[in-house]
Amino acid sequence: MNTLKTNYLGLTLKNPVIVSSSGLSSTPEKVKKLAENGAGAVILKSLFEEQINHEAGSLISDNSYPEASDYILSYSKENSIGNYLNLIKESKKLVDIPVIASINCTGSTSWTSFAKKIEEAGADAIEINVYFLPNDIDKTSEKYESIYLKLAEKLKESVNIPISFKLGAFFTNPANLAKELYYRKVDSLVLFNRFYAPDIDIDNFKMTTSDVFSSPADIRNTLRWTGILSDKLPKMELSASTGIHTGKDAIKMILSGATTVQVCSSLYKNGIEQLKTIISEIEAWMKKNNFNSVDEFRGKMCYKNIPNPAMYERSQFMKHFSSHE
Repeated sequence: MNTLKTNYLGLTLKNPVIVSSSGLSSTPEKVKKLAENGAGAVILKSLFEEQINHEAGSLISDNSYPEASDYILSYSKENSIGNYLNLIKESKKLVDIPVIASINCTGSTSWTSFAKKIEEAGADAIEINVYFLPNDIDKTSEKYESIYLKLAEKLKESVNIPISFKLGAFFTNPANLAKELYYRKVDSLVLFNRFYAPDIDIDNFKMTTSDVFSSPADIRNTLRWTGILSDKLPKMELSASTGIHTGKDAIKMILSGATTVQVCSSLYKNGIEQLKTIISEIEAWMKKNNFNSVDEFRGKMCYKNIPNPAMYERSQFMKHFSSHE
């Protein structure tokens, strides 16, 4: 009998399919439904540093007594954090799968005290999502990357539960950053984050939002770097995210070396019952290919295990079109 049991972030998951942070995991009741439909773990809807500071700042700006500003700022933050801690506690009561907190942050100094409270609330791990647009022409890529590294150091000093970093796909050298985070004892990397992307309404001359959902084609970059990093940093756990819509997609990512896969857009498009479909597809494929466990095929197609590793590195696209008229 094949088993999908997987170890991730020091936790035992009944399968490698994780529901990523979104509105799908914004209440304890939603988390329970995800668990009932087979999720191996759930990452809660994010706590946003930006949102907390904005709400606190709004209250301060409306207050006519400047001496009360510190109190209002502290109260607003505690209230926002309190709601999130309650989400963790109540979700943990309802499910027997790992519940992972998520923090979206823009810097390395203003919020790390939150992490300890999240640990005390019972979260099994924390996923960190650092997001900012590197648009300062006077700041080097090294300066931007140092934000991640300093944050990793502070968090590892603050909490004892595992920490993962969800990275964007546009670093100058993702492999080097991954190595530096590994040296700072980050437990896992999530590849990759799907950031907000702008669009333009040409009829009304307005800025709008592009499609917030991923498509199956978005798997390609994640597949490339999962295959490469699972070889370069074999002890670093990788969770593949973005573009994973089917069991077939999940299998590809695990073959490339992913420890787990994260799904979101597919559940919005097809309903949370899609979790059962994805898991069943993995099980059927394993049975067909005589794999008794996920570990037996994880990394079977990573960088070092294929005849031509350059297939992961190839970047010149035009030559593949040169034979097409």
